[in-house]
Amino acid sequence: MKLHVIIEQDEAGYFVAEVPALPGCLSQGTTFDEAIANIREAVEGWLEVMESKQVIDPSRFIEVAI
Repeated sequence: MKLHVIIEQDEAGYFVAEVPALPGCLSQGTTFDEAIANIREAVEGWLEVMESKQVIDPSRFIEVAI
């Protein structure tokens, strides 16, 4: 899965990462690389939580490639 991530450095020097396609999926790190590692973990957690909130009927599930 590929997602766009926005990473900006804040006033305190932290790198803040956000995934616009996943509301509320944010993370940060003291370095750029740490922010990337942390946002990957945040995406995995976000997807797990959202998947657990709903029952998915496999017969209605399709995959779309763009």
